[in-house]
Amino acid sequence: MPYVDRQNRICGFLDIEENENSGKFLRRYFILDTREDSFVWYMDNPQNLPSGSSRVGAIKLTYISKVSDATKLRPKAEFCFVMNAGMRKYFLQANDQQDLVEWVNVLNKAIKITVPKQSDSQPNSDNLSRHGE
Repeated sequence: MPYVDRQNRICGFLDIEENENSGKFLRRYFILDTREDSFVWYMDNPQNLPSGSSRVGAIKLTYISKVSDATKLRPKAEFCFVMNAGMRKYFLQANDQQDLVEWVNVLNKAIKITVPKQSDSQPNSDNLSRHGE
């Protein structure tokens, strides 16, 4: 189950597909840090690792466009979900259905915080400055 640590980050274990389409999942410890705009993973909880151990992977939340259930895309991987990030898809496997729903929800909530709404980023004719008038 994802939980909130003392630094207000969402943490927990998930299995991540080693290489896209490899079908081989590896257990990793994930930290969702909205203040740092990042989703990072380690071999284990960093508190259990030697000091100075580096993370195994990381992705900026602004690069993630969508997180969704992927049980139909990966039928052999139970409780699987996918993160779309640019040209790459990251397949992750939760411990159970509740875990899957919670991770998908917290990740989608986090990326909504960092991604501007389409209407906010698209200028319309009302707020374009008119040069030459």
